Amino acid sequence: MHRRQLLKLGAAAAAVLAAPVVCAQPLTRLRFTLDYRVTGQTAPFLVALAKGYYKEEGLDVIIDAGSGSVASITRVVTGAYDIGLGDINSLIEYHGAATGAPALRAVYQYYNRAPFAIIGRKDRGITDFKSLQGKRIAAAAVESTKRAWPMVARKTGLTDDALEWVTTDFSLRDNVIVRGDVDGATYFHDSAVTLFQRMKPETLSVLSFADAGVNLYGNAVLASTKLINENPKALAAFLRASNRGLQDALANPAAAMAIVKQRDPLIDEKVQLESWLITARYLAAPDTRTHGMGDVRKELVAEQITMVSDTFGLKTRPTVDSLYDLRFLPPLADRMAKV
Repeated sequence: MHRRQLLKLGAAAAAVLAAPVVCAQPLTRLRFTLDYRVTGQTAPFLVALAKGYYKEEGLDVIIDAGSGSVASITRVVTGAYDIGLGDINSLIEYHGAATGAPALRAVYQYYNRAPFAIIGRKDRGITDFKSLQGKRIAAAAVESTKRAWPMVARKTGLTDDALEWVTTDFSLRDNVIVRGDVDGATYFHDSAVTLFQRMKPETLSVLSFADAGVNLYGNAVLASTKLINENPKALAAFLRASNRGLQDALANPAAAMAIVKQRDPLIDEKVQLESWLITARYLAAPDTRTHGMGDVRKELVAEQITMVSDTFGLKTRPTVDSLYDLRFLPPLADRMAKV
């Protein structure tokens, strides 16, 4: 080898050794709690995780199962989680009772309409809301559908205590209905597919709260005020990645359910697909055709605040702007449902 070539190689090697070592930026860890266990209803977040969308945004996202959409608020308020999927009605109550600055706000409206429903047996005489008078209805001790019942009662001319509530664990609702221990139970409409597998749908009445004229926003992505103030870039990144996961789940539901099964091998993909197809109707509801997924109509939020405040006698009535912080939403074009 010629001396000139050796000199060039030596110079190149020296340059490499002298160059600073560039390390990859560490990922920002965010803890996210679902509203309930792993199901097709929250597939978009698992899709975003499995496809690496969070990692692409510089995030290390930990997704844990929840114990109810009301409990998600507590998890975020206590600092155990940075972000959670929680009930807007319960958030209104929390804001109304907060003595200082609220510890969390809604940053992405997941369910554009709440899928609240009471599902009852027709052979027990349940056909409409009026027929619920005196019926035994199963519900978890603390859950959003049951808490919204007084708003439906007032709309339909019933009293708050028109029902006989039977406290039942979420996982046991199907059993007590099938056995006939109760006449019906509260559900998220899309979570009732397991019941539909055991009882013929035509033998059941699905009483959607929306059909009673109670138009409520459902579970939203809630972020801690600490995260909003201290790391808004990470929050915006989380919403971008989650929104990508949502678009993917809408475009290819079967593939999304396969990802959900990877997280929980015991689930039935067919059942979860049926659940997701119901969920999608509540996520990409007609409103989203104009303002995109994740956003809200302020006038509807104001009506919901009034209903919740009047129903639960809140001393302080929160404002729409105190409840929501939608500055971190992805661009509108990215939030338009493509199906």
